[in-house]
Amino acid sequence: MVSSVIEASAPFSKPVSGDKAMEASRKLQEPLSTRISTRHNIKKARKRWGTVLFMGGIHSLTIFALQAKFWSWQAFSAFLILYWLTACLGVTTGYHRLLSHRSFQVPKWLERFFATCGAISCQHGPIDWVGLHRHHHTFSDTEADHHDSNKGFWWSHMGWMFEDVAAMKAVNRLAGDLNKDPYYRFLNKYFLLLQLPLGAFLFWIGTATGAGGWALVLWGIPLRLVFVYHITWLVNSATHCWGTIAYDSGDNSKNNKWVAALTFGEGWHNNHHAFPSSAKHGLHKNQIDLTWQHIRFLNALGLAKKIRLPIAS
Repeated sequence: MVSSVIEASAPFSKPVSGDKAMEASRKLQEPLSTRISTRHNIKKARKRWGTVLFMGGIHSLTIFALQAKFWSWQAFSAFLILYWLTACLGVTTGYHRLLSHRSFQVPKWLERFFATCGAISCQHGPIDWVGLHRHHHTFSDTEADHHDSNKGFWWSHMGWMFEDVAAMKAVNRLAGDLNKDPYYRFLNKYFLLLQLPLGAFLFWIGTATGAGGWALVLWGIPLRLVFVYHITWLVNSATHCWGTIAYDSGDNSKNNKWVAALTFGEGWHNNHHAFPSSAKHGLHKNQIDLTWQHIRFLNALGLAKKIRLPIAS
């Protein structure tokens, strides 16, 4: 039995027209100090070569890490532990259900712990991640959506990141609640550098256990990062292409059990787009939602409160 339950929002209505969505998105992108229209000032998208080079490098290191000489049970254990810490506690529990949708509440120290795990996933800091995610929900699968699935699998999976993301200009408005917190501003600015102390710790553990310092570094950072990247991106791509539809959510979102298995329950995406503020995504029989089980456990400990759920669940 979960205590402190609050009713989550009802299913969305169908989205507005593409023109209206684009105009609304432009207004969100205007600087906070002005309301001058940017309709005639939209520049042609440019390649983000820093992102291209980073992704190329991190994927190359992943291939290097898969050499037999770097394999060990210690390295595999480091990979699994960090996969859980960053993908489950960091991205799905922290960045997504807690910070983006405020579907439950925890003490501030625990909220910051989850946000730190999310920052170690190296998917931007909490302010940028939350702002972009709220923008996606506002304009899901319209032309204004920065990873609009109507542009194809590749675009929604990762192609959108390699060009200027206009929605970044809306982050200050959409994630203003997080921007007030100096610790979240710190994570947002230095999330990349968090890999350095993590790498030093993994190298020390690998050397001390005889597994090899570089083996744990390679399995715990580039290999883990790339795996978590792609399973997270599958929520943007695969669950907007393949699966089943339980609710008329007004977009292309679908429930996909394979993505749900990899992402600790995020693959029940049609449910989520229908009830975005719900802490529970697996709303129907046999829909396993491991992130929800984590939230239930926190609730049993008295740490998670004001949990939002659809009234029927």
